[in-house]
Amino acid sequence: MSHVHANLAAGRWQNLTLMEQLANVGSDVARASRWQGKDPHRCEQAFLRALELLDLSIGDARWKGRRKELTRVREVLCDAMCGGSAYNSDLAGLDRYFFHFAVAARAGH
Repeated sequence: MSHVHANLAAGRWQNLTLMEQLANVGSDVARASRWQGKDPHRCEQAFLRALELLDLSIGDARWKGRRKELTRVREVLCDAMCGGSAYNSDLAGLDRYFFHFAVAARAGH
């Protein structure tokens, strides 16, 4: 698998808190949401980057006890990208969800 976020995959990701990791995932979710319906290629690329970062978090041994939550977020993200039929989800809603992690990460929590 080719990593879009190669420097993060190389180890920097494991130095971030869970809040910081999810804030970074949220940045790409926000990009995907912004491009949805306007530029399918950019939307898909942002979605793939968000998935890649989420997969790095899921694989982070520190969050072993949170994997169920993280994998559910991944499912909902995939559902949102595919029309939201399973969870009634959408990228705009996930953008709002992840925004709270960005605020918390900036506040140092």
